[in-house]
Amino acid sequence: MITFIVSILLLILGYFTYGKYIEKLFGVKEERSTPAYVNQDGVDYLPMSTGKNSLIQLLNIAGVGPIFGPIMGALYGPVAFLWIVFGCIFAGAVHDYLTGMISIRNRGAHLPELAGKFLGKVMKHVVNAFAILLLILVGTVFVTSPASLLHNLMNGSISLWMITVAIFGYYILATLLPIDKIIGRFYPIFGALLLIASVGVGAMLIIQKAPIPELTFTNMHPDNLPIFPLLFLTITCGALSGFHATQTPIISRTTQREGQGRKIFYGMMIAEGIIAMVWAAAAMSLFHGSTGLNELLATGGTGLVVSEVAKVTLGAVVGTFAVLGVIVLPITSGDTAFRSARMIIADYIKLPQLSMKSRLLIAVPLFFISIALTQIDFNILWRYFSWANQATGVIALFVGAMYLYIARKNFWVALIPGAMMLYTTTVYILNAQIGFRLSMNASYIVGAVISAVLVIIFFKAAQKARAAKLPLDVDVSGFNKAA
Repeated sequence: MITFIVSILLLILGYFTYGKYIEKLFGVKEERSTPAYVNQDGVDYLPMSTGKNSLIQLLNIAGVGPIFGPIMGALYGPVAFLWIVFGCIFAGAVHDYLTGMISIRNRGAHLPELAGKFLGKVMKHVVNAFAILLLILVGTVFVTSPASLLHNLMNGSISLWMITVAIFGYYILATLLPIDKIIGRFYPIFGALLLIASVGVGAMLIIQKAPIPELTFTNMHPDNLPIFPLLFLTITCGALSGFHATQTPIISRTTQREGQGRKIFYGMMIAEGIIAMVWAAAAMSLFHGSTGLNELLATGGTGLVVSEVAKVTLGAVVGTFAVLGVIVLPITSGDTAFRSARMIIADYIKLPQLSMKSRLLIAVPLFFISIALTQIDFNILWRYFSWANQATGVIALFVGAMYLYIARKNFWVALIPGAMMLYTTTVYILNAQIGFRLSMNASYIVGAVISAVLVIIFFKAAQKARAAKLPLDVDVSGFNKAA
């Protein structure tokens, strides 16, 4: 268990060391008013406590990704631990923190607006379409997966379509009502259930002395699928996830002070990394290696693996509560996915969201599209989601790099992971069956050329933006004086 325990300790250490460095590098301004006060509207903009914001942020970003992804990534063996740990500390948590803090400095702006400001007007339109597509896919995936888990948990006593309708009903309310009415009230309870479930599974792995494998760089995947780029798109939430860039602005609109950002944005990503480690370790150790895990996945998918892990480690009764904790994850990301999509579209078309009629005007078409997508095979949706997810993460990291470059600060902390994931996602889509279907060797070469060209374009754009003295933050001094 040395690799597992050391990995958990590294994640915690990363929060107190590299997280502190990123916070200092960004430059927190405690006296600066946040959008929660400047733009307060009682619906999306309103101040909430650090603890409440942190739990909401964790549940927003932690869909089925930090459980389903690591379970599938466990097929590669302990090498998956490396991506979770180093990806989380140096890529995912940096991504989340910079996105959240830059949003706070720009009146709670969502990623499309930030991309338009820092990467060019064309990118605003591209990212807007991309983000909405990703959010609808997320919302759809996070309807079907918890519905299936609940259906299995109740032994089919309630039909799958009735459970799906009930989840959609909840999503509609969470999308339309003010954030403090449902999300602000119930998420802390859901968050506690999630943490208890994950901590319980992790603790029992140690107590029961589960045979968690030690670190090896050998590819243990039964089908011999390549570690690069597939592992980096299999384990997204828990290491790096562009979906988080669509969620952090929700909380940037309810954060009271900039000094709370490291705990809310960087810290909750570290927490998600720990959750991912627990489920990856359980999947590696409880089913007689990659072959046994692969057979179980083929029999009942990741949902069956989750149920078996819970029962083996916690017993039938407590294990049921652990499964409920897992079910909470996608539901509490699916609702904010639709909410975020509504907010992004509203910002894009400049439609105020104070009235229920305005919110319905945007939300109703989103739900109709999602209902249609539920008819598509889950595995196909997941593949498109995985690529769109990491591609969005690349855009968010490049926004962060541009911000830091213009500010004459160490932009490499965002550009290096951004460039790495740019190459990864490019190689994947060039080679994948859902992409251009090039050979892997051709994908490596073409991907390198495309990535290099885009990085060069970034530097040229960054130099122009710095020379033009592009304003980094929205001026809130007038509000401070009025206050």
